[in-house]
Amino acid sequence: MKFFLDTANVDEIREAHSMGMVDGVTTNPSLIAKEGRDFKEVITEICEIVDGPVSAEVISTDTEGMLKEARELVKINKNIVIKVPMTIDGIKATCRLSKEDIATNVTLVFSPLQALMAAKAGATYVSPFIGRLDDLAQDGMQLIEQIVEMYSNYAFDTEIIVASVRNPLHVLDAAMLGADIATIPFNVLGKFASHPMTDKGLKAFLDDWNKAKK
Repeated sequence: MKFFLDTANVDEIREAHSMGMVDGVTTNPSLIAKEGRDFKEVITEICEIVDGPVSAEVISTDTEGMLKEARELVKINKNIVIKVPMTIDGIKATCRLSKEDIATNVTLVFSPLQALMAAKAGATYVSPFIGRLDDLAQDGMQLIEQIVEMYSNYAFDTEIIVASVRNPLHVLDAAMLGADIATIPFNVLGKFASHPMTDKGLKAFLDDWNKAKK
């Protein structure tokens, strides 16, 4: 499974990159706004750190506006992926961009039929939001299971990015189902390495070593 980092904070990206845990990055307008910096400046800096797909989201809601933004964004770096919303206009834009060999990430996906439309339109990636479904007392992971099976049935090339990840179990479950990618907040990624038995074992080793030196 590939790990994308779901952030626009370059310090977080550098830290995760130093661990070899960043195969790509996903951003959105909310994450960019949180940093209080120029949009293109942030995206450019991220692309300088990470040699992998970097999703930059369009703000327009109409097809022509999305296409215009997309064609400007891809000039920033060869690794830019255009993030478009799962709407009729977004699907139209995805279809057009696919024919221009511009990579796309269809976001805000909440149903298997939306994921099917994205794949048929030629999306490079599709981003189902599992955490937001869980918030509504729906089973977000069931959506991942359905999309994985559906894409396998018809040999779609579209890769599944498990998004709206809230905890390590989301990533574990997605990996067991065979999802291609999880896009993970930095604070969730940091929890992967933690385990009380690891801490206990390390302390025991060090205590024994210190006793042996006396």
